[in-house]
Amino acid sequence: MQKVNRRSAVALGLAAASAAMVKPAAAQTTDYKDSTTPWPGVVVRAYGGETPSLIPGFKTVSMRDIIMQPGSKIPSHPMDNAMVCHITEGELQIDQDEKTFTAKKNFVWTCNKGTKEQPSNVSNAVAIMRITDLMA
Repeated sequence: MQKVNRRSAVALGLAAASAAMVKPAAAQTTDYKDSTTPWPGVVVRAYGGETPSLIPGFKTVSMRDIIMQPGSKIPSHPMDNAMVCHITEGELQIDQDEKTFTAKKNFVWTCNKGTKEQPSNVSNAVAIMRITDLMA
């Protein structure tokens, strides 16, 4: 075993400090294919396009993020396709068909084609909902 001297301790400390300053991969900017602002305070970013699906009943899958500023909401509407939703940052209030729930960071839920849903950001922080669209 090697002795730890002042120089190696300082180097180790600097390495640890610089590692702590690096943002986690999920929070870093990701290249996206398309970005729109369909409602005030709501940005939709589509990633990559559609990819063939191995899940029976679905031909393709795609992914997008919905970034919602505090106080923003999306009008209630029926889903065009089945999807898996995941909160990657913040939290949203979700009114889905006849129920209401709070989706906090790392919460996952599903919607089927025709499910009526209205997400609202009632918090004081930006919320990001990542959606994996499953297209039949």
